[in-house]
Amino acid sequence: MSTSEPGHNQHKADLSAIAGERRQLINLAYRLLGSLTEAEDAVQETYTRWYAMSKQQRETIASPGAWLTTVASRVCLDVLGSARARRERYVGTWIPEPLPDRTEWISGRAGGGRTEPADPADRITLDESVNMAFLVVLESMTPAERVAFILHDVFRYPFAEVAEIVGRTPAACRQLASSGRRRIRDGRTPSAPAAGQAGVVRHFKEAWESKDIEALVSLLDPDATMTADGGGLVGTALRPVEGGQNIAQYLIHIAGKAPGLTLLERTVNGRPGLVAQHTGVPVTVAAFAVTGGRISRIWAVRNPEKLRAWTDSGHI
Repeated sequence: MSTSEPGHNQHKADLSAIAGERRQLINLAYRLLGSLTEAEDAVQETYTRWYAMSKQQRETIASPGAWLTTVASRVCLDVLGSARARRERYVGTWIPEPLPDRTEWISGRAGGGRTEPADPADRITLDESVNMAFLVVLESMTPAERVAFILHDVFRYPFAEVAEIVGRTPAACRQLASSGRRRIRDGRTPSAPAAGQAGVVRHFKEAWESKDIEALVSLLDPDATMTADGGGLVGTALRPVEGGQNIAQYLIHIAGKAPGLTLLERTVNGRPGLVAQHTGVPVTVAAFAVTGGRISRIWAVRNPEKLRAWTDSGHI
């Protein structure tokens, strides 16, 4: 058969349609797992299962996109179940993997003059459902709650479809999503608009660089909390640092121990954040929550395994 014949063209179109689902699957899996690495693995496993079927089996599937979403969600549900046990053994606090916004900064300058790289981080849509505060609350949900809530409330799947994916009744899935919604509501604090947060983060950066402890204290909520994630691979506070004064003192102490640290303003999970570089290498990515004009939460990710999206492809 000639490669220009309809059958060949249809085959190419089918392959393209299947590959075109990848962005949606990565977006879903990252929100379900809070880890870009695990999301990539889950999506790869989904495609492996698709291509493991015979051509005849694949042709019986009316909606390949729906099939891929169902399988990816079930893979993520399994991963979430096993992740709970792994995270109980994790050294220190587990924080979701931070994401860069590469459309804003590529190779250290706006625009960058490059074509869009193939990194999965570029395919994550940065919206409120991936900001760090939201992802941290998702971690408090049971695996079934998280899957039902994300599928219904974020991706707008009807409960009948969620039920098929999760393996429960639509009524049960409605309850799961409602419980997840309640956790989000209880765990959320009013946050500043991105523009307002950018100004606070910039002042925070300047105060830290100048080791101005009074300025740092004034920018931090008195009841602020800073949580760090080193994963046992790098040194960091194993327990949250609580109180604006204590956080400011800790940051001044760190600045004194790490000369040559460079702080860069970057978008972290869709919100203004900071990246700390040492000898040109990102060593910490910090996400913030700003409430009432002051920083109420800091999440500092130092685990190098979670910073690959910031070091690969010359993001910074």
